[in-house]
Amino acid sequence: MNRSEVTAQFTQKARAVSATVKTVSTMDDALAHAVDVCAQKQACAILASGCEHALSDPAEELCGLKQWEKLIAAPNLEDRDAQSLKSLCRPAGIGLIQRGLAAYAGGIDVGLTLADFAISETGTLVINCPDEDLRLATMISEVHVAVLNAGDIYADSYDIADKLSGFFAKSDYTAFITGASRTADIERVLTLGVHGPLDLHVLIIDGQSSS
Repeated sequence: MNRSEVTAQFTQKARAVSATVKTVSTMDDALAHAVDVCAQKQACAILASGCEHALSDPAEELCGLKQWEKLIAAPNLEDRDAQSLKSLCRPAGIGLIQRGLAAYAGGIDVGLTLADFAISETGTLVINCPDEDLRLATMISEVHVAVLNAGDIYADSYDIADKLSGFFAKSDYTAFITGASRTADIERVLTLGVHGPLDLHVLIIDGQSSS
């Protein structure tokens, strides 16, 4: 398959597992989408609640972010992109954190990450997570926004076997993410967001107009 076909298949498979997939032209477009998603969603309960009682240091730091009401975690952005994201967050009343995500568990509205690869056959994102903050951004946010370069979408897992071997050789945590978090109880009632984000947005950068 050519790149266009691989991208089309990935989009179809990812949408089949409830992911939102959008094509954007630039990283700036992806950052703007993440801020828009955060601005439109309801704030996490912990950030919306008061601080009536004595708190631990991490909890006090969390309450200090109440001025923002909503929060985006973006641990693996380049400095230039982080500054651009900060300039978008501030006028929207959104806080931005890049380190120490464990202190904000339950209070992160959007986790913004960069995906290393994607597998078209299953609509799966592959994200190598060498540090805890990146791993947490994919797990404890209510909405996960993943940015992916179109050239990093491969037909199947065999096409990235060598790249995966490199990840595994470093003993890093590598996430394979297919759609939003989902689970089903013994009565087979499907529930989203129990063990991870409620929603997954995949933004594919290909230098063309958004669609």
